Amino acid sequence: MSNLQTKIPTDTWIPATWDEYIQEIENPAREKAKGYYYNGKMRIEMPPIGNDHASDHTIVILAASNYAAIKNIPMNGKDNCTYRKTGFNEAQPDVSYYVGENADVIPWGTSIINLDNYPPPNLVIEVANTSLADDKGEKRLLYEELGVDEYWIIDVRNVQVIAFAVENGGSRKITQSLVLPGLAISLLEEAFRRGASQFGKKMGRRQEYSRL
Repeated sequence: MSNLQTKIPTDTWIPATWDEYIQEIENPAREKAKGYYYNGKMRIEMPPIGNDHASDHTIVILAASNYAAIKNIPMNGKDNCTYRKTGFNEAQPDVSYYVGENADVIPWGTSIINLDNYPPPNLVIEVANTSLADDKGEKRLLYEELGVDEYWIIDVRNVQVIAFAVENGGSRKITQSLVLPGLAISLLEEAFRRGASQFGKKMGRRQEYSRL
């Protein structure tokens, strides 16, 4: 790839140097894009826009934040925040959290969080619709390398939460959160299921009203 003269495909990993990735992600035309860089490849995503994706985001954020509040666990959430190891890795998860003693580790006013200077988030979450295979594969490897503590994938099509504890450079599937002690992943799924069900009922009523 030379100077990125050709149109860059989105939602797929393509070989690129770090400088080529930065050039692309800082292009004004990519203002609303999400960027990932790992293992000499970049992935540019144009996130879904609309009520469905916004609702999925809200359900996840509320479930995690409310649990932390009830249990009095310090937590600081980030929406589409960029985490960067200059020259090597970059990720922009849908949702991320600093938890416990790290809750206020990032100074106010920080734009891109430089992981050469700050610790990675304790928890990252990807809301997967069409990107499920990648979220379970390449992005999972990326978050392992970044050193996050926990990684959740919200499979919206199957109404499922897949959670991994990240340790020793790898990850393993878990049924209970370690970052938010006592939180069963099944409870997250139930919250997501109820939220999706309520949303579906509202959409059904709207469709009925539109026929009147």
